[in-house]
Amino acid sequence: KAMCSGKLQTGLLVAGYFVYLLVGAAVFQVLERTAEKQEKMAAVQMKEAFLQNFTHLTVAEIEQFMKNLTEAIQNGVYPVGNESQIEDSSWDFSNSFFFAGTVVSTIGYGTLRPKTAGGQIFCVFFALFGIPLNIVFLHRVGKMLSLLCKKLGKFLHEKGMRKKKIKFLTLLFFLATGILVFLCLPSVFFQITEGWSYSEGIYFAFITLSTIGFGDYVVGKQPGRNYFSYYRMLVAIWILFGLAWIALLFNL
Repeated sequence: KAMCSGKLQTGLLVAGYFVYLLVGAAVFQVLERTAEKQEKMAAVQMKEAFLQNFTHLTVAEIEQFMKNLTEAIQNGVYPVGNESQIEDSSWDFSNSFFFAGTVVSTIGYGTLRPKTAGGQIFCVFFALFGIPLNIVFLHRVGKMLSLLCKKLGKFLHEKGMRKKKIKFLTLLFFLATGILVFLCLPSVFFQITEGWSYSEGIYFAFITLSTIGFGDYVVGKQPGRNYFSYYRMLVAIWILFGLAWIALLFNL
């Protein structure tokens, strides 16, 4: 009976956690999309005005243009290429979900961030409740994985292996499989999808899963690269399970 209720609790927690992220993503999307579109329009207009009169601009006007351009880029708006990019929102659902995941996991790359007052205040409350929820979630997934560890240990113990050796072997096993599944393989995937070198992929994976999150490398952000839909959503899920694996390592 205890086992059954434990499974139910875990199921509810996982479901609740994902619902929390999905609802958060939807709210961020609603709050941020319009403001972002206006920002993009302004950047396009600024570029057009510049291209029309750039032959007879004063130094001061060029300085102002550079200032505005830098500001636009810092806000994640790249006025490069044609107008079709206005339609590609940084706050589509996949991106919003990715953002919600980086908030609750405290990675916080800083490349996508709420700019409206509503979005910022919502972000405060979303993180306030989301971070503890994330810790509970990771702890629970880590616990489930450590039960697997115990089963493996029991099996080896029955085969007549010593306890200390078993502990060392299970730790080694989880360390090796984790490094393979969460660092080595994803880096190949990033190398193909992002066009990074393998070492950049490893660097990105480590900086992300350690929750340092500098934001110098972020997935799905390069203008002009074609990413498949839900790419960032997949990466968000990789992050969550990678963090659970790290939580398990600390448990062990």
